[in-house]
Amino acid sequence: MHGKRESVNHYFAEHPRSKPKTRVVEAILRGKPFKFITASGVFSKKRIDLGTRVLIDSMLLPDEGLVLDLGCGYGAVGIVAAALNPKLRVIMVDVNERAVQLAKRNIQLNNIRNVEVRKGNLYEPVKGFAFDTILSNPPVSAGMENVKAIIAEAPKHMANKANLQMVVRSKICGKRLRAFFEESFGNVRVLAIKSGYRVLIVEKH
Repeated sequence: MHGKRESVNHYFAEHPRSKPKTRVVEAILRGKPFKFITASGVFSKKRIDLGTRVLIDSMLLPDEGLVLDLGCGYGAVGIVAAALNPKLRVIMVDVNERAVQLAKRNIQLNNIRNVEVRKGNLYEPVKGFAFDTILSNPPVSAGMENVKAIIAEAPKHMANKANLQMVVRSKICGKRLRAFFEESFGNVRVLAIKSGYRVLIVEKH
């Protein structure tokens, strides 16, 4: 178990130790074709993972404004959001330098202009921004403290009436995260349940 936990934790590491072996993943997401370059040392290198798919399929996007993909990995969620609505400005953030480089390549690969990626831990790279929507498939396996920080610090980075949408495994932390959301926002509801995952959504009033 210890070895397995370390292998999961390294996705949240700033500098992955493994040699980058790249591949291309193709997927139809929200009815549109996408290609993503992935590599060892980033989360779900072989395919779009189920949690990410559930979040993409169910995510609610504003008509215009600023969207954050927090913990973007190689960029699937943020790139799809930007492709679905060219009026949005999407910023993607990840602490993993390899994920950031892949996300930059995938922006170009999919010819998306209204999205950018920044390297850093959680909200550090986007201080001063007020987002209309925050999307996250958080690194639950790297520790609940990171997930709690995403939720607790979110209101400081959100515009009025903005929302945070997070996908989690239903069995692992559905109930625990609902309590965190209630504590920070005073509200939470389930946006989608599918394939053992649920997307929770909260609004800033």
